[in-house]
Amino acid sequence: MENFEQLAKQYEPMIHKIIHSLNIYHNQEELYQTGLIGLWEASNRFDGEKGKFSNYAYSYIKGKILTELSTATKQKDKSFYPKEEYWDTIEDQDSPQPLEIELLLSYCQGLTEKETKWVLASCLQFLSIREIAEQEQVSISAVKQWRSGARKKLHGLIIK
Repeated sequence: MENFEQLAKQYEPMIHKIIHSLNIYHNQEELYQTGLIGLWEASNRFDGEKGKFSNYAYSYIKGKILTELSTATKQKDKSFYPKEEYWDTIEDQDSPQPLEIELLLSYCQGLTEKETKWVLASCLQFLSIREIAEQEQVSISAVKQWRSGARKKLHGLIIK
């Protein structure tokens, strides 16, 4: 076949016409490039005995562009990107609220300092016994003792 640059220049209006006929008004440059790829593939696959190249190229280019649009639509449907304003309305869920801390501390009135550490770490930060032990640099059994003491004292407060 001819030099591809000449072929691309010759079929450029056809590619633009296909894009326009599909009512595409965004990403036209990307789809033009897809059309050029379709033209190149059509020129490599064309069999002269089966008909005119222009008919084959038109069908092949249009199919390539439609396939690209379908793929892009599927990808867009899978991805959801909220607007920037949305993120400003979301509260930070990780930071404890002052009222939560005050409420927990009100229940910790009769607890030791270490038992209070266990209550706050497990209720506010959702830390496991192992994580609390690592954070406080003590053994796991020590944290279990804090938990046991805190539970007994808190259970006594609740039943009263």
